[in-house]
Amino acid sequence: MRICYVADGASIHTQRWVNYFARKGHEIHLICWKLIPGYDESIHVHLLTRLAPKIWAVSQYLSFLFWIIQTRHLVKKIKPDIVHGHFITVYGFLAACSGFHPLVVTAWGSDILIYPKQSRLYGFLTEHTLRKADLVTCDGENTKEEIIKSGTNAEKIRLIYHGVDTQKFNPKKEEQKLSDNLGLFKSPTIISVRMLEPLYDVESLVKAMPLVIKQVPETKLIIAGEGEQRNYLENLVGSLGISSAIRFVGQIAHDELPKYLSSANIYVSTSLSDGGIAVSTLEAMASGLPIVVTDCGDIKKWITDGENGFIVPVKAPEAIAAKVIYLLETEDTRMKFGRLSREVVENRANYEKEMLKVEKLYQQLIDGGEKRRF
Repeated sequence: MRICYVADGASIHTQRWVNYFARKGHEIHLICWKLIPGYDESIHVHLLTRLAPKIWAVSQYLSFLFWIIQTRHLVKKIKPDIVHGHFITVYGFLAACSGFHPLVVTAWGSDILIYPKQSRLYGFLTEHTLRKADLVTCDGENTKEEIIKSGTNAEKIRLIYHGVDTQKFNPKKEEQKLSDNLGLFKSPTIISVRMLEPLYDVESLVKAMPLVIKQVPETKLIIAGEGEQRNYLENLVGSLGISSAIRFVGQIAHDELPKYLSSANIYVSTSLSDGGIAVSTLEAMASGLPIVVTDCGDIKKWITDGENGFIVPVKAPEAIAAKVIYLLETEDTRMKFGRLSREVVENRANYEKEMLKVEKLYQQLIDGGEKRRF
């Protein structure tokens, strides 16, 4: 197949998705405006032109109009068998504006759950994209329900999880060199890998740490990721007097993430909203880590509170601290949670199995021609 993706080339989710199909021997084209390293060499990348980047706040609307024209031109030139747009309100809309069919679009979460409720413009972009799509995929029941509420026929929606490479993410021994470089030195360690943005509320985890340290003084916290709140969070750590216990490590390359997870004892996610379940949470589960996660998205479909993890309310530092302390002090529970969570991922969110589902859907659409509808 010749597949044309219109997606964020700077996202690891895009990279994992398109690399799979490139390595299966399909001809892959990617239309985007920025790129991270790690894409298969066989992929044909088409970078969109960003107008007047120094005055982006002024020119973003003109740039977006230009991107529509560019995308239409590129798709006509590529002559794909199928076009697939990821993230409804931006790249998905561009893919829809190409006028090409069969068209697949994938919702990532906030593009359905948050953005359309923020403005009429986002609402229009969402409705237009969903209406034009022949097939819509998403990775959460909560996202699917919201898509249906928008008027989209449920028959053309499929649940497809981004999935986890369970060979890459698995219970491994601690990376001693990395642990020593981070100054962990066998200390009980918590890890958070969500972006440092208000949506992910890492602030609540930071505020929980003084309570944890009071009970288990040697505890350390690895905070991975970047975002607009990094300086604020670093200052908060200083004001709480816990700087010696916190390690800000920035954005971690996806290939390096398994090492960091192996160096931790507990994974915590404090998100206020998720489409389904976060891939990073699934990766931690596959790595055999016990998890403490906020009650949002589809988390209760993956975690049974008290059986294979703990679910806490959003914005509740005290609740986070209580569950983390319990896990730090109860090794048997940590081991049990980690073992059962990995089994869940192996059975329900295997990367290879999920991508194989997509490949079959692509073929059904192509075989059915332009008028094929699910």
